[in-house]
Formats: sequence, C-alpha cells, structure tokens
Amino acid sequence: MFLLVFQSFFAQNSFDNFLKPSDSLNKKRQNSVFISEAVLASGALIGLNQLWYSDYPKSNFHFINDNSEWMQMDKVGHLYTSYHIGRFSAEALNWSGTTKENQLIYGASLGFVFLTAVEVLDGFSEEWGASVGDVVANASGTALYVSQELIWNEQRITPKFSFHTTQYANYRPDLFGTLMSEQMLKDYNGQTYWLSINLHSFSNKSKIPKWLNLALGYGAEGLIGENDYKNTLIFPIKPQNHRQFYLSLDVDLTKINTKSHFLKTIFSVLNTVKIPAPTIEYSPQRGFQFYALYF
Repeated sequence: MFLLVFQSFFAQNSFDNFLKPSDSLNKKRQNSVFISEAVLASGALIGLNQLWYSDYPKSNFHFINDNSEWMQMDKVGHLYTSYHIGRFSAEALNWSGTTKENQLIYGASLGFVFLTAVEVLDGFSEEWGASVGDVVANASGTALYVSQELIWNEQRITPKFSFHTTQYANYRPDLFGTLMSEQMLKDYNGQTYWLSINLHSFSNKSKIPKWLNLALGYGAEGLIGENDYKNTLIFPIKPQNHRQFYLSLDVDLTKINTKSHFLKTIFSVLNTVKIPAPTIEYSPQRGFQFYALYF
C-alpha cells in the first residue's frame, strides 16, 4: 500500500522523470555518476583503513590461502557483493545514457576493482593477507553479471541474500557481533546465499508469471572460528559444522510491470534480498527439513 501511494505521487512529480534513464548520452549525468562512484569508493576505502586496519600492525604485502575456511561462505559473499556493486554501477550508467559496452566495461567492473582494493589492504595487514580465492570470487561475481548481459541481454540468474539470527552469536559476540546489523555481516551461520532463477525467461510458456523465480540456496552451520578452536569450550556442546542446501521460491522484483521509475529503482535495490518463502533444506547431518517460511 505504501508503494502504491507513492507510485501515484511520484508519477506526477519531476523526481520520477529525474530517475528515468536518458535515451542518449547525458554527459552531465555520466560525469556525476563517475564522480559519485569515485568519491564513495575512495571514502569507503579510507574509512575502512582508518576504522579497521589501523588497529592492527602493518606488514609487507603477502598472500594467504584461506580457501578451506568458513566452508567457503566468505567466498560466496565476495561473489554476491561484486555482482551487485557492478550491477548498480552499470544501472547508474544506463540512467546516464551510456552505451551498453561502456556500462559493462566501466560499470560492471566496479565491484571487482573495489573489492580487489580491499584485498590490497588485507595484504598489507599482519593480521590477514591478500587471498587469491577472494580475488577469484570477486571476478566470478563480475563475470556472472557481464556474461548474462552478453548472452541474454538481461539478468536471468540473480545472487540474493537472506539472514536469520543464531545461537552462536550469544556464545561468541566478540566474533559474530552483538547487534543484529553486526551479526548480518559477521555470523556466517545465519547467512544464506541464493541463486534466484527466473523461470519465465527460460520458458516460452506464458502461463508462468514473469516475476516467479526458483531459488537454490547455500549455507553452513557450526562455524565458530577456523583458527580458534579453544573457544569451543564456551559452548555447551561442541558444534559440528556442516553444509546446508536449499530449494525455495522467490520473486524477481525487477520483472514487476510498473511505469514508475521510482518504484523500478526501489525494486532494483530490494532485489538483492531473497523473499521469505516455503523452503526445503537438505544437509548430510540432518537430512531433509521443510520450512513454511525461511529467512
């Protein structure tokens, strides 16, 4: 109801026209996109360096091999982040009327470039190190977006994210955070990453709604710190880590028909998140489980 009310309002407002993509190259818009992205990315890296890395000693640039840690949940997170940063940047350039080729070259690559810069900061930190696995995951996220645009000229498979709180944060708030906003970023046990597949795009059957998706999910549980097993003593029972696989339904919000560019923008942002829906879970330890609504 909230969105419908604002749709009627913004349809008559110049703001909706402002959000409408330009039919041809608008250099003012293009320059504003480039400047905004440069300022935001630079500010994020400077802030990250001051607020996070400054608390730890520096070292010579070095690599580490962390591919076996966290059951690869962190790697999937890198793919997801790289994909959506690149997607948002490409859509911003589309708004300015930039050619499709330049959207893919200068827009979609932003996720890879930004996250690679973060890896450089990791590489100079004694606490961590640059990870080849992270770089590969970053490149995979960019490749997922670019390849779909080149093959289908649309995004039929979208990485998405969902989260639920877990008991592990209660035992290790130092690792997983105390606030829910912290736990969403740090507690891999409650994170689920999805590949949301648009069914209508792969079928000529018009009876399938354009917005209906099938989602394949991946998660893990029992992750308490790969290099800190002594902390298992604080758990009543030592958790056994295991992988989880999910099958669910989802909604592609970008496929919902609307003339409002305001709503299209909102739907594009919200399309990063998996809609709660009936879900089947399978894990080798627990077998099959069914959830009426899974977050």
